Amino acid sequence: MAEEQSHTAQEQDINPWSVEGARDENGEVVAINYEAICRKWNTSIIDDKLLERFEKVTGHKPHRWLRRGLFFSHRDFDRILTLYERGEPFFLYTGRGPSTGSLHLGHTIPLQFTKWLQDVFDVPLVFMLTDDEKALFKDSITFEDAMHFAMENAKDIIALGFDLKKTFIYSDLKYVSNHFLMNAWEFGKLVTFNQVRGAFGFNESTNIGRIFFPSLQCVAAFATSYPEIWKDEPSTERTQEIANIQCLIPMGIDQDPYFRLLRDNAHRMRFPSPKPALIHSKFLTALQGAGGKMSSSDPNSAIFMTDTPKQIKTKINKYAFSGGQVSIEDHRRLGGNPDVDVSYVYLTYFEEDDAKLEEIYKNYKSGELLTGELKKMTIEVLQQYVAAFQEKRKEVTDEVLAAYMKPRKLEWKGNPNPVPAPAPAIRTKKESA
Repeated sequence: MAEEQSHTAQEQDINPWSVEGARDENGEVVAINYEAICRKWNTSIIDDKLLERFEKVTGHKPHRWLRRGLFFSHRDFDRILTLYERGEPFFLYTGRGPSTGSLHLGHTIPLQFTKWLQDVFDVPLVFMLTDDEKALFKDSITFEDAMHFAMENAKDIIALGFDLKKTFIYSDLKYVSNHFLMNAWEFGKLVTFNQVRGAFGFNESTNIGRIFFPSLQCVAAFATSYPEIWKDEPSTERTQEIANIQCLIPMGIDQDPYFRLLRDNAHRMRFPSPKPALIHSKFLTALQGAGGKMSSSDPNSAIFMTDTPKQIKTKINKYAFSGGQVSIEDHRRLGGNPDVDVSYVYLTYFEEDDAKLEEIYKNYKSGELLTGELKKMTIEVLQQYVAAFQEKRKEVTDEVLAAYMKPRKLEWKGNPNPVPAPAPAIRTKKESA
């Protein structure tokens, strides 16, 4: 008789370089527990009250990804709403680690959301391509490879529709110098090895490039790293006036360790900056289902933005995890489970109509809608999304790329109808006594 294989339950492992769901006592991968991440890292859940305030302050209905909890957690996003309400300046910062020459579907989610924030708030955006990080953390990628991937990814990013007038995209390997590098060295001087070891799990065998890199990713959130974007004639000095400009960072929650480190130390700089505000997304599920995210290193886990309609159809039909029953008869009788069905999960991202999405959910759960029919819906939606992207991508020439990557003053308007901050109460002599 074959000996039974024993398994040990494992906790989920979420860090900036890999995402693995927990495993139960049977060795099965379970869905990522986002509430547990929030508790562990002490982030705040985006609740209805915050969304109501967002709509009141901006005049915009919250994005469907906010309404559906796909962007679910934050740090100080309420402060950003106060700044916008008062007409005070802030900027967006996000990034992309270029490990291949093409984005996949999961990469586009935080990028599309960042574009939406840029449109709603009408604020500048700095976009960091961490080609240095990819060469440092992936032994199979040379620095030349990473820089090439960065340029291709930058064209993909531009194709998503970011406004040239208020967007600066840069490669670390090409841009980082002067004010940016001065900030990185100063920040690096403030942070001990024990701090980065605690944040990222580094040890005595970690190469010194990896140990220093967090300083670069952190100081990208300082307005003083980009003197060109604020004034017609950039200052040759960092100033407190620029340092005071707040930053908002939309990102996957796996990147949070970087910015916890930053938030703990931003006030210690020579020109202190406010703690950056953060807004966290969930991961777009891998085709194989719960416990993982789309990965460039596993082509069968992801829909790439270069995929043909036929490839998209094949991947969904062949690899997309189903919540349906084994037979049509059982499915009609017992119904499916849309909560674990990858095709349905993808529709929660790309179907705008809340009522239609709810109807699909009910019909699949009741057994009225079959797995094949659900997959067909998803295939059509994704084919349209990717095809529209590919048409825009054809328009991004080297000249267009150069325009986005040129250091320059950005143009934005912010809140057209700001509400002044309330004047501080005047205390009487009696109250002061």
